[in-house]
Amino acid sequence: MLVVVVDSSTPAVTAALVRVGDDPSVTVLAERVTVDGRAHGELLAPQIQAVLAEGGAAPGDLAAVVAGTGPGPFTGLRAGMVTAAALGHALDIPVYGVCSLDGIGRGRPGRVLVATDARRKEVYWAVYDDGVRVSGPAVDKPAAVVAALGLGATAVDGAAAVGAAVDGAAAVGAAAGDGAEKYAEVLGLPVLPPLYPSASALAELAADRILAKAPGETLTPLYLRRPDAVAPGERKPALP
Repeated sequence: MLVVVVDSSTPAVTAALVRVGDDPSVTVLAERVTVDGRAHGELLAPQIQAVLAEGGAAPGDLAAVVAGTGPGPFTGLRAGMVTAAALGHALDIPVYGVCSLDGIGRGRPGRVLVATDARRKEVYWAVYDDGVRVSGPAVDKPAAVVAALGLGATAVDGAAAVGAAVDGAAAVGAAAGDGAEKYAEVLGLPVLPPLYPSASALAELAADRILAKAPGETLTPLYLRRPDAVAPGERKPALP
């Protein structure tokens, strides 16, 4: 089954054409990733056209669309999700959402913190145990993440100090994501790849739904905080 995967939750604008097999297995046939945090809307549609052309597929060959649902900044995340929903509607095929942080944490061994840049000197983050999310997603200042997870706590008898806010999170030994790289000195953890969500991982996380031909979903973005833009207030009368 041919599937298009899109993600715009980070500066890495991602589009991929993948084949989902019965195993289930995921094979990436074509992929485009452009790191540009200010051009999600301009880049995504041409990238989808490019991966379809490279993979020798027509839009009518697609069985589903997979979209990263964030968390991510409002404008960029919205561009990817609207594109995915429009594609699914136009082709009358199901659209499946996957938490974008899961596309980074999947396959990471051990207890790993995944953090992406949320701007405003904050990170979107979640904790994974052998690739399975056990906490989050949330948005916080890096120092607040350190406090919540007990990172940097003094070891006692060879084990990390207890008392972390997230069960078992004191065992976090590494981090991944562009936010983890940006705030590595604050988090105090070695940074593993990838920095951005993997199209193949997002497809793998939706593979069971794709193969089962599950009904499409209404995509729900994980904004986690209010957008910067606000509705204008009531105008003051010009006359007394």
